[in-house]
Amino acid sequence: MMGSLNKTKLDISIHGAESNVDVSLKEMASKDGIFICDFELNSNTPLYPNPITLKWKIPSINVKGVWKPTTDFSKRIQADWELDHMESRISIDAPVIALFGHDDSNVLTFSCSNPINTLEMNARLCEEDNHFYCHITFFSEQEQELRQFKAQLRIDFRTLHFSHCLKEVSKWWETFDELQPTPVPEITKKPIYSTWYQFHQNLEEAALIAECRLAKTMGYEAIIIDDGWQTNDSNRGYDYTGDWQPDRFPDMEGLIDKVHKTGMKAAIWYSVPFCGKKSTAYQKFKGKFLTEEHRWAPVFDPRYPEVRKHLIDLYTNALKDWNLDGFKLDFIDDFHLYESTPLGKENGRDFASINEAVDRLLTDVISQLRAIKPEVFIEFRQKYTGPAMRKYGNMFRAFDCPGDAVMNRIRIADIRMLSGDTAVHADMITWHNDETVEVAALQLINTLFGVPQLSIRLQDAPSSHIEMVKFYTSYWNAHSDTLLNGSFVPSKPLANYPTQRVSKDRSTIIGVYQDMVVSLENADHFIHIHNAQIAHGIVIRNNKDLGIYQCKIFDCMGNLISDANLDLKKGLMEIPIPPCGILTAEKIGHVLL
Repeated sequence: MMGSLNKTKLDISIHGAESNVDVSLKEMASKDGIFICDFELNSNTPLYPNPITLKWKIPSINVKGVWKPTTDFSKRIQADWELDHMESRISIDAPVIALFGHDDSNVLTFSCSNPINTLEMNARLCEEDNHFYCHITFFSEQEQELRQFKAQLRIDFRTLHFSHCLKEVSKWWETFDELQPTPVPEITKKPIYSTWYQFHQNLEEAALIAECRLAKTMGYEAIIIDDGWQTNDSNRGYDYTGDWQPDRFPDMEGLIDKVHKTGMKAAIWYSVPFCGKKSTAYQKFKGKFLTEEHRWAPVFDPRYPEVRKHLIDLYTNALKDWNLDGFKLDFIDDFHLYESTPLGKENGRDFASINEAVDRLLTDVISQLRAIKPEVFIEFRQKYTGPAMRKYGNMFRAFDCPGDAVMNRIRIADIRMLSGDTAVHADMITWHNDETVEVAALQLINTLFGVPQLSIRLQDAPSSHIEMVKFYTSYWNAHSDTLLNGSFVPSKPLANYPTQRVSKDRSTIIGVYQDMVVSLENADHFIHIHNAQIAHGIVIRNNKDLGIYQCKIFDCMGNLISDANLDLKKGLMEIPIPPCGILTAEKIGHVLL
């Protein structure tokens, strides 16, 4: 079968459809380089459809790399003989791929309207004809019988900045009733203290309360109490998950009350899918697992209504009984089809599809939690940060990368381009106490365009580190509206986004992460430049005369290094910003409205 898109030379072919099913692909809309197609499968009788693939190719012209939601450093061009395809489903990735040019322009961005069911995607170069061969495969995972299936394909050829096209895919997903994001409370956009990297499972009440008191004075508004609150076992295992009784803190309500008295809000961690073999729940739900061969613990099967009820009751009871403010719901991506998973809607399972059962579970979790406390916050981490997950979670965190400032920066940018108004958080920031203050500051300054999450022992940190954290957190809080709500533009994906900038209401904030020239285009009222590297200065290129600015330069601990007026004339200019320091430039004579 063939489908063609008008006004382009792009032909989409359909492969794998059986003769007893009706499969169609129809162009429904086209405007200014964007094409929307409807894909539909119909069958007279229920069947497990074979994988069906939509294929097309485009010439490899001005393609520098290929962007996928969670490829981190690996945004290079791939040949058609290497690597597996990208998989997208409710709790893994998002169904979108972008080919970007040498000037960061979009060459092709293609996406699918169905982020819940499993599908495969890719765009790879064929060396024989120098074309990119693109595809989307539906039904690569045969979970359930179908009589009808519908999805839309969106193809964007506009030569805009690649990040703009990705952000518009996110807006497109939001137009579907079944993908409406949950509200985002203000607390999700405030700096958070996390126990994980410094305490792990060795949690102690007095130390936590002391950390909360210090963190609050430094601008942090909530604590996430991670793994360890539910068990006295400190072996970093999951043998006791499933019951979620506060063995380490029998008076959990009292602990949360003490946290609240410091002025902080409190959330706790759950590994949602796991049911350890030493738990009571393991005996209760024996035979109702997706697998018992997982390397950490048996995995609950959410297709059973009693399993979903057990999990929902855990969270709603905790919210009410302990007066929690939020949850860190972890390991959602381990809900998937395993080799030993039974198929079908039978033996008490009211769903055949695992993905659809997860959708039901998480929809009920967020609706029931919000009915109790409308401002409850829910954290998910990569890779479960796609458009479906925005229905249930209101803050997304970069996947674990302890001590890796560059990876944190990349992951924040990658999540942010697809997350709309959902708060995007850094992975927890941590470093060694003997680190120089400038190198420690790299951890914070690389997370500038996400919400900070701190995980150091403040009571034990050197005074210089404390001053640095206070300065950066104060700066971030003062400018969070611009940082989070401004127009976000990361540059050069293959170079790990060496500059990132946001602009809002005539204010621009720029992070410079490599030794390179930074271009200034507009005479904004406020221009802030962060020297996010161990280098003693930044070179800027003013593309026109911008005017005279009052320029203040601070080091990474907030000490004022200089305060002078500078005429930002057209051309190159070197500014001596110290390592991890900040230039704040305010235009002379502008009028605040």
